[in-house]
Amino acid sequence: MSFDKQRFAELLEKAKGNRSINHYAQKSGVTSAHISRLLRCLLDSPPTPQTIKKLADHAHNGITYEDLMQAAGYIADDTKEHLPTLTDKDERDIQKELEKIINGLKTGSGFAAFGGVDIDELDEEDRELLIASLENSLRLAKRIAKQKFTPKKYRKE
Repeated sequence: MSFDKQRFAELLEKAKGNRSINHYAQKSGVTSAHISRLLRCLLDSPPTPQTIKKLADHAHNGITYEDLMQAAGYIADDTKEHLPTLTDKDERDIQKELEKIINGLKTGSGFAAFGGVDIDELDEEDRELLIASLENSLRLAKRIAKQKFTPKKYRKE
């Protein structure tokens, strides 16, 4: 996987919508200079998952966190066309499950799974990458489950 800066710029332009770069920057909490550099394909490395989350949380035109993460090269998109899309309820369920997992890592119930490293001891970038990876895994698992367990007569194919 690699950073597709042209695709990322196209998605970011859609996510910005008809707002100015400054307005989008103010809403998302990402500097206008950084957004501008991404839009002009001037950066050779992708933004962090934390930055992508901020951009996605304030995106317009249906641009999702997953779309931006794929263009950034953090996740593969080879299964995207074959799996069902997630509903708003599915997204809420994923966020609840992600919160449970993160809280489990903080309280120690998931402590051994990561070699005894507490999630709060990780630096910010590693923590965000771990959370992004967990969130992506939950999304993919949900989409695979929907495909596998939804009867054919109810599928939208």
